[in-house]
Formats: sequence, C-alpha cells, structure tokens
Amino acid sequence: MKRIAALAVGSALMAPLAAFAGGVSQPVPEPVVAAPVVQVAPATNWTGFYGGASLGYGDVNTDTNIANGSGVIGGILGGYRYDFGNWVAGAEADYDWSSADLGDTGNSSLDAIYRFKLQAGVPVANGRALVYGTAGIARADTTINGDGVSSNGWVAGIGTDYALTDKWIVGGEVLWNQFNDFGNAGVDGDVMTIKARLAYRF
Repeated sequence: MKRIAALAVGSALMAPLAAFAGGVSQPVPEPVVAAPVVQVAPATNWTGFYGGASLGYGDVNTDTNIANGSGVIGGILGGYRYDFGNWVAGAEADYDWSSADLGDTGNSSLDAIYRFKLQAGVPVANGRALVYGTAGIARADTTINGDGVSSNGWVAGIGTDYALTDKWIVGGEVLWNQFNDFGNAGVDGDVMTIKARLAYRF
C-alpha cells in the first residue's frame, strides 16, 4: 500500500515537469539572406563584319619640301574581325578623300588615299574596348601643278574602338602613310592622318 501511494505521489510530482518540458518552444531559425547578385555586362565578341565612316585631319610632307600642306580628310571603311578570346585579328579596307591643299606648288592637292590593312589587337575593359595595331598597303592620288599623279606605298598605325552597343562602335585611329617616287619624279612623301571613326556591326 505504501509503495502504491509513493508511486502515485511521484507521478503527481513528475506530471507538471513533463508538461513544462514539452511546452518549451523550439528556437526559430533566423532567415538566410542571400547575397545580392551583381550583374556584370557580358564581354563583347568582336567577330563579324562592320562598315562605317571616318573624319579627321591629314598632314602632308615631301622630302623636297615643294608640296606640303594639311586639311580635312575622311571617308568610308569596312572590314572583318575574328575574336580569338585573348586577342583579335582582322582586315580592313578604306577610302579617304582629302581637302589638303599643297599650296607651295600652285594648283596642287592631296585628293584621295586608298588602303588595305591587317589588324591585330587586345580586348580591354571587359572586352568592350579594342586596342590594336595595323599595317598594310596604300595608294595616294594627288594633283601636282594641275596634273594627276598617283603613287603606291605603305601604311602603319594604331587605333582603338569601343562598343557602344552590340552593333555600334566608335573609335579613333592614327596612321602614318608613306609614298615613294610620285609620278616617277623622284619625290617621296608622307601623310599623317588622325581620324575619328563610327561603324556598324552586321
């Protein structure tokens, strides 16, 4: 009888403890806040054809100093580039007309320059800009003392292009054009051109 009474008393004492233990609420885990995702503009791929126009300044000098001058120069351009990832290669043809008056010899002027150039460059600024070197062949048409005179030569220079969008490109280019023996007269000349460029990618 005493054993039964003791068990009853023990059960009565343990019941509140059990209820208290079961009533303790579990801690609520703190919500996990994800780090913000920063959107990075995709790198530009320079592969493809493009065409556009250029405008700038040309300075003409000859080794005899008899036909020097300067003036506006500009024209059209077109080419193709291939993006290898870490570098870009391509080819470009352009035509420039000129208003450079070679006033030392009367009715004389630089009329036009034609070029075919190879390019090699490196993408920078997450690929949106391209810094390149270029070199190739060139031909100049001039008027000397009223007579049309042409000469073949070479061209080399540096430039940079920037992709405003996936289609539109702006840039600048500095070229050194060298021409030898104008009209078989033994006169050599060079033309430095500085031009801004705008092109559309197809």
